[in-house]
Amino acid sequence: MLDRFGDDERAIEGLPIRLVIALVVGVASLGVMMNMLSGLSGLTVTELDAKPSPDVVGPSEGKVDVAVVDPDGNPVSNATVVVTGGTATLDGVVTENTGEDGEVSLTLDPGLAPNQQEGTLEVSIKPPAGSEYADERENTAILVIEG
Repeated sequence: MLDRFGDDERAIEGLPIRLVIALVVGVASLGVMMNMLSGLSGLTVTELDAKPSPDVVGPSEGKVDVAVVDPDGNPVSNATVVVTGGTATLDGVVTENTGEDGEVSLTLDPGLAPNQQEGTLEVSIKPPAGSEYADERENTAILVIEG
């Protein structure tokens, strides 16, 4: 008869296979739960896109129309369009809210540094408050070219 635990080598016989089974069952359960969560529309957001027109301008004051649309191309009203200087310069930040048609007309006066032939103005969108919209991806930049 065995009097000490140190002499018993059978204690770990079934442990590795039980751990593997528990791991497989756990991963499968987690996969099912994540699939259920991703199917809920309340947890998802819709990406907005800005479409400036024209998207190529010269280094002088002019009007640029920006349309804010959802992935299906539907206009989004009450979104705030923000234009800032990128590699081109802009005096301050230009902001304006879209109307019912999802469009806004901005007066921009971009500039280029000496010996700079082109630059960009960055366009971002602040979605309407309380909406399921987001602007996480980069929007179309406005290209400023000399000439």
